Amino acid sequence: MFRRRSREGQKNGFHIRHWQLIAAMLILWDIMAVTASYFLALLIRFDGVYSDIPAVYLKAFSYIAPGYAVFCIIVFWLFRLYTSMWRFASYRELFNGILATGVATVIHTVVITLIIQAISKRRDRMPMSYYLTGPVIQFFLTMGVRFTYRFLLLLRGKRREEKSGGKRVMIIGAGETGRLILRDINHTPDTTDRVVCVIDDNENKWKRRIDGVPVVGGRNDIQKMAERYRVDKIYFAIPSATPEQRRDILKLCSETGCELKQLPGIAQLANGEISVSRMKNVSVEDLLGREPICPDLTDVFEMIHGKRVLVTGGGGSIGSELCRQIAAHEPEQLVIFDIYENNAYAIQLELKQKYPELNLVTLIGSVRDSRKVFDLFETYKPQIVYHAAAHKHVPLMEDSPCEAIKNNAIGTYKTAYAAMVHGTERFVLISTDKAVNPTNIMGASKRLCEMIIQSFDAKIKAGKAADIPQLFTHPGSREATVTVGVLKDIRTEFVAVRFGNVLGSNGSVIPLFRKQIEQGGPVTVTHPDIIRYFMTIPEAVSLVMLAGSFAHGGEIFVLDMGSPVRIDDLARNLIRLSGFKPDIDIKIEYTGLRPGEKLYEEKLMAEEGLQKTENDLIHIGKPVAFDVDAFLGRLEELMIAAYKNKNDIKERVKAMVSTYRPAAEKAEEEGTAPDGKKEGAAL
Repeated sequence: MFRRRSREGQKNGFHIRHWQLIAAMLILWDIMAVTASYFLALLIRFDGVYSDIPAVYLKAFSYIAPGYAVFCIIVFWLFRLYTSMWRFASYRELFNGILATGVATVIHTVVITLIIQAISKRRDRMPMSYYLTGPVIQFFLTMGVRFTYRFLLLLRGKRREEKSGGKRVMIIGAGETGRLILRDINHTPDTTDRVVCVIDDNENKWKRRIDGVPVVGGRNDIQKMAERYRVDKIYFAIPSATPEQRRDILKLCSETGCELKQLPGIAQLANGEISVSRMKNVSVEDLLGREPICPDLTDVFEMIHGKRVLVTGGGGSIGSELCRQIAAHEPEQLVIFDIYENNAYAIQLELKQKYPELNLVTLIGSVRDSRKVFDLFETYKPQIVYHAAAHKHVPLMEDSPCEAIKNNAIGTYKTAYAAMVHGTERFVLISTDKAVNPTNIMGASKRLCEMIIQSFDAKIKAGKAADIPQLFTHPGSREATVTVGVLKDIRTEFVAVRFGNVLGSNGSVIPLFRKQIEQGGPVTVTHPDIIRYFMTIPEAVSLVMLAGSFAHGGEIFVLDMGSPVRIDDLARNLIRLSGFKPDIDIKIEYTGLRPGEKLYEEKLMAEEGLQKTENDLIHIGKPVAFDVDAFLGRLEELMIAAYKNKNDIKERVKAMVSTYRPAAEKAEEEGTAPDGKKEGAAL
């Protein structure tokens, strides 16, 4: 009946809400309670015998009772005793109740004393016990019903938890955030979870309780207490912890095998958004030991806004994130160019849905196709180019080295040449730390790419852009010819941005490890000591774009990747976060270093040095000197050899890239086997 009336009222513009109904019931109760409280005080004073109460007292009480009841309702409303959510009542509501009762008591005392004096026509008052007992009874009657409601809800929730076998929770952090999470768990009717213990490094809090839950120790006690209290979930509730503290504590938590959750960030504490629903699962990225990089992209916005931008390899992991961030900076036009139509189609649909006003062009083609690339630049005339198209898988390129040269080196050359002759303002090459002292053909091919853009920059600055040869895969083709006049006033700035591995990208170890864990293992790690630098895709792309805005031509920008991470630790943490125990539930197998793989990656060649930029996370490597003319002359020979699939392609690359030392040769020189062990060592 009430719901039907509520719907009818809603149609008519009037809707009675549930809390308003509760408030109305509380008002009725309070009218009876405040009236009865002082009458009971008077009755108690005269030993419960109504006939013994003097008539003057009863008369004075009858005068004040109606007005006092109305006055109390007003005072209670001002102190928010009708708008509070009593299922979550705490000391704040209790304090408000005490204040409201105090204010009402003072007024009641003054008014009824004046009434007594007016009736008796002499300086008289009610019995002293009346003034003391009345407020106490009033407080317990009015506030008791409110807190009884909360108690019954807690009791019902506890019984429900005991019956349904809710999960047992440990909270890390006995501060304000931990207390709020604890209260939210205990007071949320939709959850059956129960907090059984709290961990905090502050020894002063040990052996004490928060809302009845014991603080049982510090971080070193996490595993022991998780076993003792049979913990199923752990909530990390220290938003102010440093990245290193968060990493160390979460690693200890991950060893328990419990489900881990944490707040997305300290912003939730500032915004008052502390609740269980805001908690997120701890990911492997949270164990890297640093905060996400959030650079100021104001310069990027100014550079991209209103410009025509091309992203080659726009469907890949890095390329697609580039497209997302570029689209958010309001370019005049965004052109996506990729050889793989499925990825290109996916990012096209995503951007069209999110940015319906975006001028988006999606093209399928290869950077190895001179005619296609020239046609693209002739038609769309991009002002900024992010060149992300490349073969990146190290072991596959070791088996197909000619493809690495064709796609990476020659594809970069053709795209850069087309950009130069069509008036592109800035060309940003996406490079890799594997280009530093490369031990594999993929890294060497990316070093060739860096040398190509440095050669282009050197020739342009010397006013000799016409000396840069145009490489044709198909001799006799006329579609991509360039007249000498076009090359007289070239202003294109060529730069490279170098960074390490990207978490979650295509070919990253994270998706591989997750798939192996889903299959029950084993998780394969090439070597127990192998380390890599890691960065998330969005932050890597943000820094790439920011570095591009710093460009003046010829630089190799190096992104600060933080501290390196052991792949073995990464695998073990991922297994734990998946709810398993490494080497027990999921085995870890060491397979040996793959062809062309090295134990550690370097961000910069030793001879390059570092130069600071405006951003502490971005550095510039001083270019290594090499004979540009000789390099450009040999590049055409390398292209021809690659397209003829010559078997000596690695030797040819080694002759051009002085820092390239194939892994097999390096292992032989150092007396190590391919798996990284010294030859002759005991197995």
